[in-house]
Amino acid sequence: MAGEMTQKRILGLDFGAKTVGVAVSDPLGITAQGVEIIRRAREDKLRQTCARIEELADFYQVEEIVLGLPKHLDNSLGERAEKTMNFKEMLERRTDLPVRLWDERLTTVAADRAMDEAGLSPAEKKEHVDRIAAVLILQSYLDRQKNG
Repeated sequence: MAGEMTQKRILGLDFGAKTVGVAVSDPLGITAQGVEIIRRAREDKLRQTCARIEELADFYQVEEIVLGLPKHLDNSLGERAEKTMNFKEMLERRTDLPVRLWDERLTTVAADRAMDEAGLSPAEKKEHVDRIAAVLILQSYLDRQKNG
């Protein structure tokens, strides 16, 4: 149909040392919702993490993945960014989906601020910060796509 909006879901990921926060867009690509936090015992144990992301990508029928890239404030890349880029390559091989790196500077700060405003305790904040950071990463990507 002419003028019909395309429906394309996108998965947003906040890749941390022992967790991955996951968010998904609505079918119209307007808003991001938090899905879950994938936890692993060790930083280098990524097989189950990738398998879970693959399951979520299939379940939500996503067409692309947005992965937060942790840059330093001076725009340089450190060890965490290098690990993120390696994870990107792993995800592309596993899911056969395009994985876009997205500058995530200040998303954790923004997530903390949002949780402070919501009155969450330190324990509650620790529980939710990765998922909220994933939502903020994906939402900023969606907003940029919408606004060109």
